[in-house]
Amino acid sequence: MLIVLQSDATPEAIANIEGRIRELGFTPHSIEGAGRTAIGITGNKGPVDPGHFRLLPGVADCIPVTAPYKLVSREVKRDDTVIDVGGVQIGGKPIVVMAGPCSVENENQILTAARGVAEAGASMLRGGAFKPRTSPYEFQGLRFEGLELLAKARAETGLKVITEAKDTATLARVAETSDIVQIGARNMQNFSLLEAVGDLRKPVMLKRGNAATIKELLMAAEYIVSRGNKQVMLCERGIRTIETMTRNTLDLNAIPMLKMRSHLPVIVDPSHGIGIRNAVGPMARAAIAAGADGLIIEVHPDPDRALSDGMQSLTLPGFAQVMKELSAIAAAMGRSIHSLVK
Repeated sequence: MLIVLQSDATPEAIANIEGRIRELGFTPHSIEGAGRTAIGITGNKGPVDPGHFRLLPGVADCIPVTAPYKLVSREVKRDDTVIDVGGVQIGGKPIVVMAGPCSVENENQILTAARGVAEAGASMLRGGAFKPRTSPYEFQGLRFEGLELLAKARAETGLKVITEAKDTATLARVAETSDIVQIGARNMQNFSLLEAVGDLRKPVMLKRGNAATIKELLMAAEYIVSRGNKQVMLCERGIRTIETMTRNTLDLNAIPMLKMRSHLPVIVDPSHGIGIRNAVGPMARAAIAAGADGLIIEVHPDPDRALSDGMQSLTLPGFAQVMKELSAIAAAMGRSIHSLVK
């Protein structure tokens, strides 16, 4: 249920409403928007009787919420959530591009990549320090050294950093370095990790699992938000289908579906979505046209020698060309690409 507050509701009245919610064994969640301030209720196993609240001072209305993913639902919050990452807004009118290599390999590689993507107009640097891989024999990342190199690249270029946390044991160190903590597709339903990032007060990008439904992605996001962390963005990165010609099938349907059902920002990963270097640009353009709030794109100074995902990584000149194309698509949609380049 959503309790909509009167515009003149006092702090005392709000505290009284929250106290009543707790008396009933439920949990209150403050929700602010441009058009209304409200309190969401979670913890109930069925419908909540609005009679518990209608006559309380400060209550304007009581609205049932039908979606099982209550706090991330449009029913609870009509306005788009905009996440501020050190001055970079995600979820607003500007489109944010995160770019960089799949894995941090060495200092020269990550600094070269960071300089190149910043010059081309990206505002965030992606790079994996901890790499959960399908095979235990594949490159697993530089781990803590990789985090240090990402921090060095941020200090030089001004790019914000997004990198993956693969488990609760290393989450604290990842959170210290990153501006956005990424939860990878393999961990979308790692509920202990979701709860742990929910306890952080730090932006999180949650990737859709490769066989997960849209509803399951939203329920995974609910785990994080229900713990108090409202700075969550959803990432469509392709799903496994019967098609074998591409690495995955980028589900562009997910963009409007997520935007209709949730207020959270939507990011698209065209690199993993299709897995073919020459096809990343077209899928990135399509994602922007479909309404994505941002992109995360793999870019490597020398993709053919990359330690991971070289086949889907753009070269630096290739990325610069894609950014020009994305600017044109964004303009046609009445939007723009957020860039650090003045």
